[in-house]
Amino acid sequence: MPKAKGKSRRHKYSYNLNRKRLYRSARRRAAPRIACSHIRHAWDPTKSVAQNLADMGLAGDPNKAVPIPKKKLLGMEVESNGRGQGKKIVRKPYVVNEMEYEASLPEKKSNTLSRDLIDYVRYMIQNHGENYKEMARDEKNYYQDTPKQIKRKINVYKNFYPEEYKDFIASLKQEKMDVQ
Repeated sequence: MPKAKGKSRRHKYSYNLNRKRLYRSARRRAAPRIACSHIRHAWDPTKSVAQNLADMGLAGDPNKAVPIPKKKLLGMEVESNGRGQGKKIVRKPYVVNEMEYEASLPEKKSNTLSRDLIDYVRYMIQNHGENYKEMARDEKNYYQDTPKQIKRKINVYKNFYPEEYKDFIASLKQEKMDVQ
């Protein structure tokens, strides 16, 4: 394979270029990447990170925010040095309040199963009941799942959709009653 054009010539090193200064200025210009939208909106780019976090009532260093009390070597008594830490002024308390409210909201269930897997599990239960060996030999077992794999898939379906599974089993029992 031929070489790319221009790769064969030697590159000269430029002694007059200050690489340290270029690197430092690029680092200084980069703004911090903020994930939380509440913090992002309240962020003041003219202030430092520590000042911004202090204004919002947040801690930059958790070890300084909640210090671990020093214990005496012999006893379990906590040393107190007599000086109390000054109250910090929170200029933007709404940030913490919004974050606490968002954290208190109930979590939505995001795990779902594919429609194909649900249909597969329902077909297997409908035709074979609890006989996993028979399910493994079924012609609809395209992926040649072992009995244990099929059992695992059925258990996943039971855990994800417990009400739907109960209704399905009840309808199967109802069908058997009607047939008999």
